Amino acid sequence: MKISYNWLQQFLQINWETSKTGELLTDLGLEVEGIEIKESIKGSLKGIVVGKVLTCIQHPNADRLKITTVDLGDGKPVQIVCGAPNVAAGQKVPVATIGAVLYDEKGEGFKIKKGKIRGEESNGMICAEDELGLGKDHDGILVLDKKIKQGTSAAEVFRIETDYVFEIGLTPNRSDAMSHYGVARDLRAGLIQKDIKLEFISPSVSNFHVDERTLRFDVEIEDKELVPRYCGIVITDITVKESPEWIQNRLKAIGIQPKNNIVDITNYVLHELGQPLHAFDAQKVKGNKIIVKKLKEGTKFTTLDEVERKLSAEDIMICDADSNPLCIGGVFGGLKSGVTENTTSIFLESAYFNPVSIRKTAKRHALNTDASFRFERGIDISMTEYALKRAALLIEEYAGGKLASDVSDFYPVKVEDFQVFFSYESAYRLIGQEIPKETIKNILASLEIKISSETEGGLGLTIPSYRADVQREADIVEEILRVYGYNNIEFSHKLNTSISFDSNKEIKIENVVANQLSSLGFNETMANSLTKASYTELSENINNEANVIMLNPLSSDLGVMRQSLLFSGLESVSYNLNRKNNSLKFYEFGKTYHKYNDKYQEDKHLTLFVTGKRTKESWNTLTSTSDFFYVKGVLTSVLDRLGIQNLKTTPTKNDIFSEGITLSLGKIKLVDFGVVKRSILKEFGIKQEVLFADFNWENVLKLSSKKNIKVSDLSKFPSVKRDLALLIDNKTEFKEVYNLAFQSERKLLKDVDLFDVYEGDKLPEGKKSYAVGFVLQDETKTLEEKQIDKIMQKLQQSFEKNLDAVLR
Repeated sequence: MKISYNWLQQFLQINWETSKTGELLTDLGLEVEGIEIKESIKGSLKGIVVGKVLTCIQHPNADRLKITTVDLGDGKPVQIVCGAPNVAAGQKVPVATIGAVLYDEKGEGFKIKKGKIRGEESNGMICAEDELGLGKDHDGILVLDKKIKQGTSAAEVFRIETDYVFEIGLTPNRSDAMSHYGVARDLRAGLIQKDIKLEFISPSVSNFHVDERTLRFDVEIEDKELVPRYCGIVITDITVKESPEWIQNRLKAIGIQPKNNIVDITNYVLHELGQPLHAFDAQKVKGNKIIVKKLKEGTKFTTLDEVERKLSAEDIMICDADSNPLCIGGVFGGLKSGVTENTTSIFLESAYFNPVSIRKTAKRHALNTDASFRFERGIDISMTEYALKRAALLIEEYAGGKLASDVSDFYPVKVEDFQVFFSYESAYRLIGQEIPKETIKNILASLEIKISSETEGGLGLTIPSYRADVQREADIVEEILRVYGYNNIEFSHKLNTSISFDSNKEIKIENVVANQLSSLGFNETMANSLTKASYTELSENINNEANVIMLNPLSSDLGVMRQSLLFSGLESVSYNLNRKNNSLKFYEFGKTYHKYNDKYQEDKHLTLFVTGKRTKESWNTLTSTSDFFYVKGVLTSVLDRLGIQNLKTTPTKNDIFSEGITLSLGKIKLVDFGVVKRSILKEFGIKQEVLFADFNWENVLKLSSKKNIKVSDLSKFPSVKRDLALLIDNKTEFKEVYNLAFQSERKLLKDVDLFDVYEGDKLPEGKKSYAVGFVLQDETKTLEEKQIDKIMQKLQQSFEKNLDAVLR
């Protein structure tokens, strides 16, 4: 939200530096995200002064140029070559002096320099209207009033205004601050706390008076819950033209392009007081009657942007006596009932619409207007009539209008101010520090919160209706704190906390797995549960009809709840790859969301994403690319850590993989794993292989058991390693060698390792060579050579007998 500093000064005659004002607004909870300088004319006409043309003669070398001498008010006339046909001696003209910068329509500037034109010296430039940004006329130079003294700044002559605009990040609860009036009211409270007491100057409507009741409009409201208050007035004899310069400057400063005096005044009051208004061309309202109602589903209506829209049966519509729609109430006006240059009379509307209804309508039609922004957050219902009178008086003054009717005010149930009891003890407990009672009372008074009763322990308070977010005692404490200043609250350098023990088994298991994956070089990611609906089209296994659709999505990219963690994970992978982070290992614990018939279902998952190198590249480390078997090893180690073993491997049925397997325990599926299809990766701009694993986490939790970790002392006695080169049958697997070795020697054999496999022409057909290492160790003594030889002989004999192995 943009707030003009010059506009604020109409309410408070403050003379602070803008930076200090910005800091105070931020302390008050109206966070200033930036301060921008705004000029009614770009460059503020710096270096442009009024000059008097003393002489004007023909240029000797150019028929269309004149040589002039111009007095700039400093007693030193300068020579300027000018090509304008209307330049003449005795004129007062705007002169861009050496060093001044002029700007074109695109905002690009060029600097005035001393130079020669056709051989004659020129020390400046006599300017036309368009060259100064004051208009579009370029037929000749701009001739000024002869009474203006030469040397006078052009900025002073043309009343150029420089403003500072605060960009405020307004939180949704602060609907009271959606205007310059509201921000100034808050600023005044902050200044009082700093002992700066300024009068709050609110626009007067005391001159509001209806002279002749010449045109009456009837108002009918069909649903008072959707429209708790509706005001209107008829204004005749108006002339639609440009707004006065001061209104245009205010609107331009906050980024609104002026249109005409009627529209500009409604916009001005909107941003001044926070009350949206709408002006209808009275001659286009049939039957001189306004009916606020709902229309049939699918009714067609063309809005001001010339877009034909289909209405919902829940939209609040402003209609005429024949139920013809004129405007989507609180959101957007209609094309046929708007003010044009031929409008001579208007019906001016000021209303309070139900915030929830307006928000739904705005989202339904994808319309985000200044009016809907305020209505859907809740405006001040007590401001409705006041804002109407303020706008009516401005139209009367700047459009020549006449008030032709009394104010119609439909307000059947008056909104009462809210009552809250405030306890000093509760406030001190929440704040952690005692604030003097008188200070608290002064702060409440500065916020227009009235003290209706007082006891030793607290205050009975009346909250003004415009503070819809202040309903509880804690809200009062927050109001006191933000004005008193959070920075003024002392804090202890000692941190007290209690240690809690989480006995949740599921969380413990997640932490075990997370620690294991992190130790293997994986990084945890947390993706948004909202995603694109179009992602479901990338896999036939994902049912588009099972999407959980958002009723009011922030964007099309966040339109549905995700049915798979794959696509949000690939977004993260793509983001990193685009930033040259090419080796990635991610894991995510998350949920998927599905709608089956009328029932909703959430499923827990753990997913892994692997691409690129296994380890970081280094001069002394050999790196290899992460592959299918590496990731499979990670998966089995995770399941083994949870006590899940004896897994069955089957080809996966999931079509997101070009190659993939499913790991199961019996009939219970645990993990789908494989290489993601290139067609899917292409959608995310990924050109390298990505491996993806998807754990059915709920099944994993059911099967996981507590696996105790055994810890023993390191042996005091050394281990011994011996190797055997075995010539065995091609069909024999290492697993058979491994199991047979431990069956032959259970006591002293600690480990068996396959460190080389050879298959080649030098070996007999159907044979291969295994190089197997055996680690032997006695926990009670050092092994002797005879004992070692005996064990190795026993192992050799066992391999020869059971596997037909031959020692090479």
